Amino acid sequence: MTTESAAAPVRATVYGYPRQGQNRELKKAVEGYWKGRVTADALRATARDLRRTNWAQLAGAGITEVPTGDFSYYDHVLDTTVMVGAIPDRHRSAVAADALDGYFAMARGTQDVAPLEMTKWFDTNYHYLVPELGPDTVFTAEPARQVAELKEALALGHTARPVLVGPVTYLLLAKPAPGVAAGFEPLTLLDRLLPVYAQVLADLRAAGAAWVQLDEPALVQDRTPAELNAAARAYRELGGLTERPKLLVASYFDRLGDALHVLAKAPVEGLALDFTDRAAANLDDLAAVGGIPGKRLVAGVVNGRNIWINDHQKSLTTLGTLLGLAGRVDVAASCSLLHVPIDADAERDTDPQVRRWLAFARQKATEISTLARGLAGGTDAIAAELAANRADLASRTASRITHDPAVRARTAAITEADGHRAQPYAERAAAQRAHLGLPLLPTTTIGSFPQTTELRTARADLRAGRIDTAAYEERIRAEIREVVSFQEKTGLDVLVHGEPERNDMVQYFAEQLTGYLATQHGWVQSYGTRYVRPPVLAGDVSRPDPMTVRWTTYAQQQTAKPVKGMLTGPVTMLAWSFVRDDQPLGETARQVGLALRDEVDDLEAAGTSVIQVDEPALRETLPLRAADHADYLAWATESFRLTTSGVRPDTQIHTHMCYAEFGDIVEAIEHLDADVISLEAARSHMQVADELAGAGYPREVGPGVWDIHSPRVPSAGEAATLLRRGLGAIPAERLWVNPDCGLKTRGWPETKDSLEHLVEAARRVRSEIRPNA
Repeated sequence: MTTESAAAPVRATVYGYPRQGQNRELKKAVEGYWKGRVTADALRATARDLRRTNWAQLAGAGITEVPTGDFSYYDHVLDTTVMVGAIPDRHRSAVAADALDGYFAMARGTQDVAPLEMTKWFDTNYHYLVPELGPDTVFTAEPARQVAELKEALALGHTARPVLVGPVTYLLLAKPAPGVAAGFEPLTLLDRLLPVYAQVLADLRAAGAAWVQLDEPALVQDRTPAELNAAARAYRELGGLTERPKLLVASYFDRLGDALHVLAKAPVEGLALDFTDRAAANLDDLAAVGGIPGKRLVAGVVNGRNIWINDHQKSLTTLGTLLGLAGRVDVAASCSLLHVPIDADAERDTDPQVRRWLAFARQKATEISTLARGLAGGTDAIAAELAANRADLASRTASRITHDPAVRARTAAITEADGHRAQPYAERAAAQRAHLGLPLLPTTTIGSFPQTTELRTARADLRAGRIDTAAYEERIRAEIREVVSFQEKTGLDVLVHGEPERNDMVQYFAEQLTGYLATQHGWVQSYGTRYVRPPVLAGDVSRPDPMTVRWTTYAQQQTAKPVKGMLTGPVTMLAWSFVRDDQPLGETARQVGLALRDEVDDLEAAGTSVIQVDEPALRETLPLRAADHADYLAWATESFRLTTSGVRPDTQIHTHMCYAEFGDIVEAIEHLDADVISLEAARSHMQVADELAGAGYPREVGPGVWDIHSPRVPSAGEAATLLRRGLGAIPAERLWVNPDCGLKTRGWPETKDSLEHLVEAARRVRSEIRPNA
């Protein structure tokens, strides 16, 4: 095994970079391709230009080793599926006919073929496409894209390191393919997959790769001895290859724990570890195993998931300690910079005081480069940068923006009773049935309706001064009237106002709460071409004025049917923001919960009988280690109950979750004490209904029967089949009928057809249960 020289120059590197471009050029090109307005060649040219721009930005910031293979048209896990030839049978003909169209068919589905399931990438808001594997899966090496992008970077003069999802993580993220026994373990395919990785590594070496990074973030989760043995076997085999580059095995998002011992002994040339606060134990653990002498250590000391400036002195102290634990130490972010926006300097409307506290991807690259120079040349080499960093950190600590005495006094006064409804669920359910008078299998939607071009144009016109507030609000009223009228004609039972006034389910509220700051260009990829602008939670949180009461009340005035009030819950308000890192998350969650409680109380006082508080991030934010679950779930469920526990028994509280492994949090869902929960279930074939039933969940449930993240329009028969499957687990008296998620990203024609089919499915199944009803 080749060792790394401690005297070699310290490298500054990253594991990945935002893909979309400063003005979301990739999103526009991909969506233009889907609509037939952009050719495949033009899409590829846009992608090539973005990669080159990214590499140039990194090099300009002082990054001396750039990543390749991190760029993706849709999702890097889907790219890995293509690389190892694990194409589902139902997509093979599409991929064979046209590789690009087949790729997007796996991601989005077609009218005839369902897409791959989508779920969250560990505890982030990024969604990946879940590999579907079975005993008959045959892997083949197809690394043409990875090889081409490496050659592209090398031809431009960059020192480049391909970054791939590692084989163990790939299999641990996979699920049994449709029709395969649920107990099938994809990890049993490891010996079949490793020769494919061996071929990919050989091809990358032949193309000029000196190093290849294999990402194994699944190893920071609790793993069984069998899984750790599989990881040891994988890296013994890959490390023992002769025709390969040097191997850098990377983990991030948490401590490696027992897996660190496995990887430290593996015959690979380097490890990349997270040393930020959430994974600080890696430092002691690395010392406990005797370090990795003779090997390369890439130290993730800059937080790749949040946007606050780095504490350089703290990082240099960590790096100095690490020098004695490895053959050489290089500097990096803790994970891919995919999870942060591109450039804080673009936020020219942000308070200059606040902007000096922010570091997006470009700034983080500069921070990494600065630390690398400091590690190599000592603090004198970066004296000016250290002084400026100290001043910026002190500015944030002393700012009035971060502390509100009234908010802190209110949270300190919280009592146990504030977090619990006065009546038990059974009593509330009876009161709600009498008050609402809903039919068996009531139908509803999750909240948002299509955000049309006209709505987006109206918001842009208002911002630009082309229309005044009165004209904009009349456009919103007209949209609400149309949405309510459509729902009534379609036959839905509990209506929504459609949220035409909202830009994003978190940003909309953040803009009306104290303590939050909005960005103008802070786009981050959520999935595919879906990008969000997470607000910045910089200070203490309160609600100065009602946020949703006006438009919800207006919608209720248009109909005799109940209209749901729609709020985003406190955990999701934190998870989908860049949250402050200067106090415990639980304290921030309590502040947000109390602010939202004021809104819930005002909605009820205005006559709203059904209030939905969405918490899609509850499972996403679950810590990766089981030992940390109890503390998180305690404050997470408490903050939800603080939001909802002040209402009358006949006010029905809903919540919603989507695209996560709900089986891990069934007990926590019960502790929310919501009356109704709606959940994603269509892509996972009603799995969640079985999980809830198996756990004895006693409340009302709406498992989705329409996958809204695909352009497919499900037939009434298809929706009815899913509904019947749900009835196999949940009694009809407690089952709701709804889509998987909000309809913001869908077009009106597919929304109209799909909801009509959903209502027809409910009618059919209702008649099967009660023929004379």
